[in-house]
Amino acid sequence: MDMFPPAILQRAKDIRILLLDVDGVLTDGGLYFTENGETSKRFNTLDGHGLKLLQHTGVEPVIITGRDSAALRVRLNALNIQHAHFGVEDKHSAAQSALQSLGLSWAQTAAMGDDWPDLPMLLPSALACAPPNAHREVLSRVHWVTQAPAGHGAVREVCDLLLQARGDYAALLNQVLL
Repeated sequence: MDMFPPAILQRAKDIRILLLDVDGVLTDGGLYFTENGETSKRFNTLDGHGLKLLQHTGVEPVIITGRDSAALRVRLNALNIQHAHFGVEDKHSAAQSALQSLGLSWAQTAAMGDDWPDLPMLLPSALACAPPNAHREVLSRVHWVTQAPAGHGAVREVCDLLLQARGDYAALLNQVLL
């Protein structure tokens, strides 16, 4: 698996926390509203499994999103994601709060976002990532742009990058290959 350049792997080797936006990162960015005004979202199982693998190796996924929905809360519960900030306007402050509560620093942080509100958590991160369908201002400022689009395995690609950089990828794969 040689899809990640050495410079990106070097940036990723000490990562202990992954900050994630939701709409346009964990989802394709589409918002589906019922006639009652409820939202539903489509999540990708590849992304979910990647997040579980990260948790298994001690990398903490943290959700920082400008929205809130029952569908998102159900998904995060299913993935056992303990740290989530909903309805956030100031993503830098929410990220700083998460780092302080976990005793981590920006040097140990990877973040993934797709639009302007995500820039305050992307720019100070050791590894900033975006899906290819992110806004151009985000794409021009991140370290890594995934090949997979948002909601279609982009987060899994970042998880694989982190697992490879930490030296955990092959061992985890071998556990299922037996």
